[in-house]
Amino acid sequence: MALFDGPKNPGGHTSSPTVSYTRDDEDFSRIDPEMGVKRGLKTRHLSMMALAGIIGPGILVGTGGALSNGGPAALLIGFGIIGIIAWSITQSLGEMTTLYPTGGAFVTLSKRFVDEAFGVAMGWNYWLVWGCVLANEYNVISSLLVFWSDKVPLWGYFLIFWFAFLGFQMLGVESFGEAEFWLALVKLFGLCAYFLFSIIYASGGLIGQDEALGFRYWRDPGAFTNGFRGVAQVFVFASTFYVGVEAVAVAATETKNPSVAVPLAIRQVIWRILFVYMGVAFFFGLTCPANADGLINGESRALKSPMTIAIQNAGWEGGVHLINAFIFITVVSAANSSIYIGSRTILFMAKDGGAPKFLGWTNSRGVPVYAILLTNLFGVLSMMNISTGGGKAYSYIINLSGVSTFLVWAGISFTHIRFRQAWKAQGRLPDELPFKSALHPWNAYFGLFANVFLALVQGWTTLSPFDAGTFVDAYILLPLFGIIFFTYKFWKKTRWWRSYEVDLNSGMRKDLEARDESVEPVRQKSFLKRIWASF
Repeated sequence: MALFDGPKNPGGHTSSPTVSYTRDDEDFSRIDPEMGVKRGLKTRHLSMMALAGIIGPGILVGTGGALSNGGPAALLIGFGIIGIIAWSITQSLGEMTTLYPTGGAFVTLSKRFVDEAFGVAMGWNYWLVWGCVLANEYNVISSLLVFWSDKVPLWGYFLIFWFAFLGFQMLGVESFGEAEFWLALVKLFGLCAYFLFSIIYASGGLIGQDEALGFRYWRDPGAFTNGFRGVAQVFVFASTFYVGVEAVAVAATETKNPSVAVPLAIRQVIWRILFVYMGVAFFFGLTCPANADGLINGESRALKSPMTIAIQNAGWEGGVHLINAFIFITVVSAANSSIYIGSRTILFMAKDGGAPKFLGWTNSRGVPVYAILLTNLFGVLSMMNISTGGGKAYSYIINLSGVSTFLVWAGISFTHIRFRQAWKAQGRLPDELPFKSALHPWNAYFGLFANVFLALVQGWTTLSPFDAGTFVDAYILLPLFGIIFFTYKFWKKTRWWRSYEVDLNSGMRKDLEARDESVEPVRQKSFLKRIWASF
């Protein structure tokens, strides 16, 4: 049975409903009473999402554009800096989401700790990020299949997978979580195999290899292909590749045991950054020349990954199909995740009045049908491939989403700062938090200022020489945040909450499954034992 009391705080703001649980109501315990989604994600699902989930074709194919624009050294620098920023964001999220595993994640929390209009602007920008990511995934999957066979038109491949992904999403969150878990494992094993190949290739250990590759491509065409300008361009690509590290917060409301799953997932993000992103940046720059024909700047509708080019240069033509099959698996996983995160974002906003109400409807299995349909429709943007070619289409969509990523990340850091100010103003101690952000408050301030800076400068390379089309593409979503914020604020007459007005009590949720000795001491067990215990 659920009890809703809707307490008011000193500022007159009605807080989120306070919910009490009883073990005899199975349906209530499995369906979130506020959002209507099913709590079907297990700890291992969320852990694998943090470690390798939502790693899509961007990191495998799109890195070619970053490598071509900046060079191998710029790739390492750009990925490293964005990695530090991404880690700071997840620390802020971990602290807030573990305490409040609420629907809407940081979108709802920013409405609660900052201003309702601020949360709405955050939500729509975040949804646009995932719409753009999804469009690029459709672009890549269509381009891959064109590479294998051009007998089916590009739009035909798009329609096939559009309906396939739509149908799978309708199965429910358990199917999504299970698929992501196993696909993420495949991605990890695939990357390990490529990293091993790169080490052998660079060392001259391949069969038939005359000499060691070494760091040849760092000398020719060079570590930096376009100076600092190239490094700046890498930032835009890297931000899109990293987007998704914050997704564990979106999935928290559909998790059975958030107090165990969320901190565990947040702590594993550092391994994702070090192994996946930095590993890809290093080994791609080691094995693929930045001036290789066929990287993302090409006019062809088919896209090539640095992995594909490295395999070809090593003399293994048949390996190209193996690499493309691996990329295909990552696309399937990433497109699935993009629809999931985008649909949940718009669902939570609709429930809170920040989006049309019909988008908040869920069926008896907790599936947000209309939110999924709307998010999946954004994939049609990928069809610009027909007129521009796969490479240009990819770059256009990357530039479109880059500024929104930085704005959303900056908003997360700012929300965390406001939360801590309210926590202190209302006489609460940091030790009362179930998960504490590392290096607070410097970590949150670093995330705020770094992301604002990158949002403003990420398109500066379009100024000299001035390219009007690319400039608009890079910055068009920057004023959108302000337009949504001020329009909604004027329309709804929202208030900027003072620290003492913020509701810190409602929204906390108990785990559905009681902890036992096999899962309780998560900090004392090894990573593999924690994953095994979560089954």
